[in-house]
Amino acid sequence: MLKHFYVALACLFASPAFAHEAIGPNGGKLVDAGSYHVELVAKGRVVNVYLSDSADKAVPAAGFKGTAILVVDGKPQRLVLAPADGNRLTGEAAVELPKAPKGAVQIQPPGGAMVQGKF
Repeated sequence: MLKHFYVALACLFASPAFAHEAIGPNGGKLVDAGSYHVELVAKGRVVNVYLSDSADKAVPAAGFKGTAILVVDGKPQRLVLAPADGNRLTGEAAVELPKAPKGAVQIQPPGGAMVQGKF
């Protein structure tokens, strides 16, 4: 009986690690980054990161700064992300990117602290 209690307790504390991970409206992986949701969409050498709030409403990218650190063929690729139209930050890699790259996106809202989403 005590064993079942510990298993249930471990599952309870492990669940926040899987708090929010889904496919976003633009077809990319959607993860939490602080109080924001970020969706990463890679096509060719271009990376687009779409910002939304916890209610999945678009957050204007104006004033945001960002960096994507993606692993391509075992090597890290660091991309500066700049605000584009609407809720999109964009950057370009030196090499072709896989459709669903692994790595992290760091964003900094205007006047706020940097937060990170892992992909």
